[in-house]
Amino acid sequence: MKIDPKITIEDLVREYPKSVQFLMEKGIRCLICGEPIWGTLEDAAKEKGFSDADIQTLTQELEAYLKEPEK
Repeated sequence: MKIDPKITIEDLVREYPKSVQFLMEKGIRCLICGEPIWGTLEDAAKEKGFSDADIQTLTQELEAYLKEPEK
């Protein structure tokens, strides 16, 4: 699985529901409290102050997180 920073938040959450917890832990989107979820993963990360290098790391960490078995 390869996550692209250009994936929309909606597509990411639809394809990988487990990603919601990861994103919330990283401060990307507060999906539960009603923050809008449109835009790309990259846009959302930049809104929270992530640099381009941070976004690449975030994407890699997300891919690894999604590969972990459910607890």
